[in-house]
Amino acid sequence: MQGKKNFTPQLFVSVNLVDVVPADNFYRRVANELDLHFLRKATKKYYGKEGQESIDPIVFFKILLVGYLNNIQ
Repeated sequence: MQGKKNFTPQLFVSVNLVDVVPADNFYRRVANELDLHFLRKATKKYYGKEGQESIDPIVFFKILLVGYLNNIQ
């Protein structure tokens, strides 16, 4: 007997990335081992006091690190 699936699209789908990314993922292991909190203090003198807030130095370093590790130019 041939079946038919009735698809009902959901407006919102809840996905938790912690559940989707495997525990042995390389970047998850890097995040657990690498403490980058020193970057805020080390780069504080390079940030201005006025204007819009810039990107967090930790986030910026992580972006550069992923680009380097994946040979993205």
